[in-house]
Amino acid sequence: MSIGTLLEIIIPVVVVLALAVTLFLLARRHRLRERFGPEYERTVETAGGRMAGERELRQRERRHDELEIKPLPSNVRDRYARDWSSVQEEFVDRPEDAVHDADRLVTSLMRERGYPTEGFEQRLKDLSVEHGRTLEHYRAAHQVDTLSAQHQVTTEQLRGAMVHYRALFDELLADGGQARHARA
Repeated sequence: MSIGTLLEIIIPVVVVLALAVTLFLLARRHRLRERFGPEYERTVETAGGRMAGERELRQRERRHDELEIKPLPSNVRDRYARDWSSVQEEFVDRPEDAVHDADRLVTSLMRERGYPTEGFEQRLKDLSVEHGRTLEHYRAAHQVDTLSAQHQVTTEQLRGAMVHYRALFDELLADGGQARHARA
């Protein structure tokens, strides 16, 4: 076989392989963007680049896959719904306390579903895999809760925090966010 013939075979094979790798990487990026929502861009930005950010998101997925996230029985969901109603009623007379209680209730619900709750940043990472679209709500609410402990917030900010906590609370409480382990 001549060198020209070999090149006629090798060059198209290399081009096809390069296209296949490119398509694979684009599909993986698209899947990560779809799964993580706004958290994708945030992670890419904070990680210092696309490759580092995507590696971080895949690590989150692997950690999440090891968790035993479970749906709640209806009686437990009902209890949490009643607890949330109590927190909302508390807001009328004690808004700062209600925001603190909302934070604790969301953390308790996370724990009950099977999420580790060892620290706020880790909670964000663990939640991002299935709840990436509501993380901004959680971040905003938690920030107000932190400022509230120092009495540096307005009633309107506290009201906003309750709305933000409610977005994540509702998503965690719903059956729609069941983990693969629970469905298998």
